[in-house]
Amino acid sequence: MTMHNTLSLTSASKLLQQYGLLREMIQHHESQDSVSNSEKATDSTHSRNEIWSLNPYYFANFDADECFAHATYDTRDIKPGTLLFIKGNFKPEYLLDADSKGLSAYVAEQSYAEYTNAVGLIVTDVRKAMSILSAAFFGNPQEKLTVVGITGTKGKTTTAYFTHAILNAHSGSKAALFSSVDNCLDGVNYVESDLTTPESFDAFKMMREAVDNGMKYLVMEVSSQAYKVNRVYGLKFDVAAFLNISPDHISPIEHPTFEDYLYCKRQIIANTKRLVLNADADHADLLLQDAERNNVPVTTFARIQKDEIDNSSCEAMNSDDLEDNHIDYCASVNDDDYAELLTPDYIAMPTGNSESHCISIRDTDEDNGDEDVHYSTVDDFSLAIAGDFNYENALAAIAIAGELSINQDTDLAALKSIENIKIPGRMEVFKDAQSNTIAVVDYAHNYISTKALLDFVDERYGKENPRITLVTGSAGNKAYDRRKEIVQAAQNRIYQFIFTTED
Repeated sequence: MTMHNTLSLTSASKLLQQYGLLREMIQHHESQDSVSNSEKATDSTHSRNEIWSLNPYYFANFDADECFAHATYDTRDIKPGTLLFIKGNFKPEYLLDADSKGLSAYVAEQSYAEYTNAVGLIVTDVRKAMSILSAAFFGNPQEKLTVVGITGTKGKTTTAYFTHAILNAHSGSKAALFSSVDNCLDGVNYVESDLTTPESFDAFKMMREAVDNGMKYLVMEVSSQAYKVNRVYGLKFDVAAFLNISPDHISPIEHPTFEDYLYCKRQIIANTKRLVLNADADHADLLLQDAERNNVPVTTFARIQKDEIDNSSCEAMNSDDLEDNHIDYCASVNDDDYAELLTPDYIAMPTGNSESHCISIRDTDEDNGDEDVHYSTVDDFSLAIAGDFNYENALAAIAIAGELSINQDTDLAALKSIENIKIPGRMEVFKDAQSNTIAVVDYAHNYISTKALLDFVDERYGKENPRITLVTGSAGNKAYDRRKEIVQAAQNRIYQFIFTTED
């Protein structure tokens, strides 16, 4: 990895003060031998053996302008010239050999001066500080990328893969991906990921690698926890997509209430330049108000059904049958304040072939001020991944691409690249002809996704009256309602349950 680090104690302290995060800097000024042989002070913040200052040039035996050679949040990874981020359930004993390894400075919410001679940058929120300083340490790689963030209760991974496929096809494999399944930092190779949204330090480190690999775009899933614990603090998205919201991740170790969950999800709106919003999402009116308050332009999308269209020429519902390449969207608007909720900019609707959808974009040049809204066809799309609901995710990806000036006129082939996308663990269908058994593997982990899965099975195979067995599991100690919701979604719809451990 090419180093672009210009982060020193001086620049770090300036950045932290700029964001209102720095309380003070502290350094022990006795030798480590005398510290280890003396009685530890019970309150180190009042120890007379400490130097306190906001001036980075005030500390002994320290070059405040020398750039840190290394950064980490793992004490096992300390090397000469290291800046260490101390977060979580940290044990001070981890620092006992830190000086001999070469610890230069640390960032923490409390002083550890009695355990190390390194300079401590004491901050009000170490996770926010880690995000800001990590970006600087890796040379602010986000500024070299067009960054797309995708959030929602369901559909993040599929939408991220679709968006990545479009951007990769358009740019010649110059798009990176952070997802809950895989990460891709070179546009070609995929490596299994650990978190939906990486820790801020890891995220900026991977961004740096992506930039060094020549990447121009980054598509990343953004979880509610990413905002809850400040993994994306200070990161501004070029485009953000809000897919949907429903109760999930409610537990003592995640979100105490749905309100908290939704609030964390909403933070992406204040941190993007443009928003792509599902017009049918619950609380869409509130999300639009968030966007208006933050002066963020909004593009909306919706998957619609034939009975929502008032146009006799569209009986077959495919692109060839759209008279004059326009359709009239006839949803009645009773409240002008929420008209945008009912007139999406992008729509997807089933064609005569149940395996495909026609995707269209609102033609504002043809709107004439009456209740009719006109759309121009992008194309018919037939996805390799199963499930009609995935056309909503495809539509979101196409809307995101449109915000980046990739459309049917500039690069239809890139948009069509989503048709071939398959994702491990997302609506994978396996057939055994000998036993006449069909298995569908999907990450259906709550009510809304389990219902969507069973709706697909019923629509696709219901006429054959199959015996449906649902094999499911759920992680312990979090999202307690998931088990109940899975049962509720499947009740009276399946032959038998098999409950097992997660994954």
